[in-house]
Amino acid sequence: MTSQHQNTPSWDHIRRAPKVLLHDHLDGGLRPGTIVDLAREAGYAHLPETDPDKLGIWFREAADSGSLERYLETFSHTVGVMQTRDALGRVAAECAEDLAEDGVVYAEVRYAPEQHLEGGLTLEEVVEAVNEGFREGERRAKANGHRIRVGALLTAMRHAARSLEIAELANGYRDQGVVGFDIAGAEAGYPPTRHLDAFEYLKRENNHFTIHAGEAFGLPSIWQALQWCGADRLGHGVRIIDDIEVLEDGSVQLGRLASYVRDKRIPLEMCPSSNLQTGAADSYADHPIGLLRRLHFRATVNTDNRLMSGTSMSREFEHLVDAFGYTLDDLQWFSVNAMKSAFIPFDERLAMINDVIKPGYAELKSEWLFRQTASTSASAAGDS
Repeated sequence: MTSQHQNTPSWDHIRRAPKVLLHDHLDGGLRPGTIVDLAREAGYAHLPETDPDKLGIWFREAADSGSLERYLETFSHTVGVMQTRDALGRVAAECAEDLAEDGVVYAEVRYAPEQHLEGGLTLEEVVEAVNEGFREGERRAKANGHRIRVGALLTAMRHAARSLEIAELANGYRDQGVVGFDIAGAEAGYPPTRHLDAFEYLKRENNHFTIHAGEAFGLPSIWQALQWCGADRLGHGVRIIDDIEVLEDGSVQLGRLASYVRDKRIPLEMCPSSNLQTGAADSYADHPIGLLRRLHFRATVNTDNRLMSGTSMSREFEHLVDAFGYTLDDLQWFSVNAMKSAFIPFDERLAMINDVIKPGYAELKSEWLFRQTASTSASAAGDS
């Protein structure tokens, strides 16, 4: 990590900082070794590599194509080995463990139940297996000295016709670990308005939902997700930058949609590394999150698919620290933004912010301050 400012957080500080994750796909975060184990147990013979290290490299290289459609192809292998109750439970438990180890204190992890039925499971059995896995992972994390709370988001695929069924499933399990609903998949040709019946149902039930919008497709996708469907959050939303103009004198002019998103404090689930892979941004330094943070949009930082991007929440923060010189104050800002935007009750969000996130960052800042004071004192003593 390059040191651009004297108060640039160290890697140790970034790792230990309490982080909040809103956009992470269960089938995009498997451990390569687990994929190999599950493939062997299930007789799945389509893996491109059977050595875990080589397989991890293959996933990252295959995903690093600049095309969302090519990026999504890598999921055939992870989904292919997630077709039994035991497999789903193991993947979910390891997901919670890995996130907690990385300093994530609250996470919403999404998956599409309809993609895990090839082994004979019902939709309900899929949800129950994943929920049990998350609870087991939370227990293991606690035993290892980490605390995390994981909520599930049930995803419907944009190209399929089961969105209302999945929305009803999410509503049925809303008090049993499922915190909301999502639609995902290729945006082009599959507008969110195709799933209006699911969104209308969820609104009638006072339930929460986010929509993948403004990643591979532009402003019309964001507009439809908000104004037709009523999304609480935007999955990615990176193309909102198309409605923001930076003038020659450095001033910024927001279009009507960008102004609406900022004024309404609509959360943007931004995933920098993933956006670079799918071509939604050219570099970390050019990623719209820098401007959006400066303009005080409700921007959040997320991993999307940890396996395909070879990333973690700490890595995402590290990239942003390098690109924009962010400090612990900036990382806290992103973390509080995310916690404010979570799909759990207000009092629980507030407790996480006041009792976990802010004290965690305060401790790291005090460590940095004492370290700087000690360094200054030692330097002064050496000059005397």
